[in-house]
Amino acid sequence: MFTSPKHKAAETDSLAALGTLGEARMKRILIGLLAVIIVAGLVAAGWYYRPWSDFSPASVRALDDPEQYVTTFQRMDEILPSATIAAAAPQALPRNLQPLDVSYEWEGETRTLDQYLENGRVTGLTVLRNGEMIHQRFFHGADEATRFTSWSVGKSFVATLIAMGVGEGLIESLDDPAERYAPEYAGTYYGSVSLRHLLMMSAGVDFNEEYSPDRPSDVRPFFFNAFILGRSPDQLASAFGASDSVPGEHFHYASTNTQVLSAVVRNVFGGSLAEVVEERLWTPLGMGADATWLQHVPGDRGVAVGYCCLQATSEDYARMGQFYLQDGVWNGQRLLPEGWVMEATRPVSPAHETGATPAYGPRGYGLHFWIPEGHDGEYFFAGVYGQYIWVDERRGVVIAQNAGNPAWGRLGSEVFAVMRAIAETVSPLQVEPEPVEDVEEPALDAPLGVEEEPLEEATEEGSE
Repeated sequence: MFTSPKHKAAETDSLAALGTLGEARMKRILIGLLAVIIVAGLVAAGWYYRPWSDFSPASVRALDDPEQYVTTFQRMDEILPSATIAAAAPQALPRNLQPLDVSYEWEGETRTLDQYLENGRVTGLTVLRNGEMIHQRFFHGADEATRFTSWSVGKSFVATLIAMGVGEGLIESLDDPAERYAPEYAGTYYGSVSLRHLLMMSAGVDFNEEYSPDRPSDVRPFFFNAFILGRSPDQLASAFGASDSVPGEHFHYASTNTQVLSAVVRNVFGGSLAEVVEERLWTPLGMGADATWLQHVPGDRGVAVGYCCLQATSEDYARMGQFYLQDGVWNGQRLLPEGWVMEATRPVSPAHETGATPAYGPRGYGLHFWIPEGHDGEYFFAGVYGQYIWVDERRGVVIAQNAGNPAWGRLGSEVFAVMRAIAETVSPLQVEPEPVEDVEEPALDAPLGVEEEPLEEATEEGSE
């Protein structure tokens, strides 16, 4: 078909105009997409860094820097939301501070306490003997007023409150299911588990307590998601179901167990975990300084992260150990049910004996308390990265250690050797002499083992 040059020019102009229009439209689309991306990026950055808030996901992720543990664990309640536990009636512990020269044998060599403190990245050490503070040292910028994070040492505080609930009749039996006292868990697997099995770390739950960022873990997202996503730790815990293990017949450490117990504590005492700790522990024991307990969001909506996350001074951690050394009696008043300390701090089943469950090395377990191999009236509260409260009943010694050691697991049983060396140095056991049996003396003129012939009685006739 013939097209005139004039029509061809008009057609070309139309195509050019369409092309220009298409380019302009595409340009607007691209600009719009870029604007959306920029806005989304700003929103995401705002959510992540939250410049308007004291707490942010960025600050939570900063916790995961092992090189900073020694300082981070001294300021957890500056980084994350918390509730205050007031020291309403502080009572100073008696003091008789003195140097501590301790050495111990490990793997065929003699080591010193100073070497251990340096290698273990210890930040605080407090030693009590018969209730008197005899030694205290701080490192890495810490001091007497520093609030050290507890990690799982806090689990034993929660267990203590459960025992108080039983003693006061608020909990009828440890064999009751959790949902009877914690309606948050009604209808979940955890709701059916007994308080005793939760305390034993024998709940039969499918939960992986792995702390390394390089291996599959449940506990890491359980911790971080509460703060980053603002999800209630009770909701997070209730999502875990049953494993193949039978409750009560195994030992499987799971932080979710204590989260459930902390919900029981909140419900039976009728307050937040921080409020209950203040009323039932901090005030009666005369704790010397305010403490805090982390919660997933600030304010009254916050739920305590109950399986860890108490912040307290080294002295007040030691005071808690002294409370257990005194069998739950303080200032002459029994605060724990009689028999609780003995039951909680000894292995509670064959699976809980020291060395019986290979995953936990030479340690045993009671009701939220750890037990060392070769235990002789010794037990300890323990938290990841080197937190300990060691109690030696026979020597009357309590040792509180705070640390930020990312390689704490490599120390293994060396911790036991150090704690025992400290206890023996400050309070050596008196070796009593062997008792001597009362043996009848033989006649001096008779050979040993030979009976004497009886003498004949004298008669009047034979005498002069």
